[in-house]
Amino acid sequence: VFPEMALPLWKNLLLTTKKRILQQRRLSLYNGAHGFEEELIKKKLQQFSGGSINLSKEDNGIGILTLNNPKLMNAFTGTMIVELQERVTELENWKDGKGLIVRGAGNTFCSGSDLNAVKEISNSQDGMNMCMFMQNTLTRLMRLPLISVALVQGKAFGGGAELTTACDFRLMTPGSEIRFVHKRMGLVPGWGGAARLVRVVGSGAALQLLGGAARVDPERALRMGLSEATLPSSDETGALREARAWLSQYTDGPATVIRAVKKVVTAGRELPLEAALRTEKDIFGTLWGGPANLQALVERPKHK
Repeated sequence: VFPEMALPLWKNLLLTTKKRILQQRRLSLYNGAHGFEEELIKKKLQQFSGGSINLSKEDNGIGILTLNNPKLMNAFTGTMIVELQERVTELENWKDGKGLIVRGAGNTFCSGSDLNAVKEISNSQDGMNMCMFMQNTLTRLMRLPLISVALVQGKAFGGGAELTTACDFRLMTPGSEIRFVHKRMGLVPGWGGAARLVRVVGSGAALQLLGGAARVDPERALRMGLSEATLPSSDETGALREARAWLSQYTDGPATVIRAVKKVVTAGRELPLEAALRTEKDIFGTLWGGPANLQALVERPKHK
């Protein structure tokens, strides 16, 4: 009798292990199988210190992620790249979160990578490892079940421009600019910025922005669909207040529902149609007959 009983247990264990591995894989694009040596690149990056990535989680379910390295226009040092990954992990575990504002300290967004660190890791393998590390982190940022917006003040250059594309929306302030300067550095985006840019503005516009390393002011960004709105304030406090108000129109309501909205949209963007439909069905199933659904049925019994 025993072997027959043991078989379903084994099958179950195998399935749950397989599911767990798949979930981790889904979160990260690269692992050891791709020649990605995460611990090695982390050690290298941590040699280049400076700045920080700060996260505040507000009671209304809005997180504020701040790039804080104002003396280098918030350029990413090595330790900031590692810290960004830690903050994204923290956000993945924030069950009450609904929205996220990504911003830079001191009235500017981000000028890309700290060139001191870049010069030191100029061999191809290190570059590839850094590229895989940041693509993993920004892909996880994009897949968070939070509705996210990049608040662009001042300059978003290079890697900073790429970071804006990992958010669902972009808001710009008067006098700000987004610029994919990679061509001038003899490069193309390496943090996933090109692939995401094509999905935001289409391939023709992406070619223009990358091929021309063109400066995109708020007006042009609006025309291209790169930005959602130009905020009235250019000072830090005013712009943050306006960004919060703008985001709240999408994050009002129960966390379970807002997070589900983001999940079905992510599935629709990233999965083949049949898989996206199945995911939608599963997420719908978690809400149907749930507290928010039942309350709405009580409050809105009639079609108007």
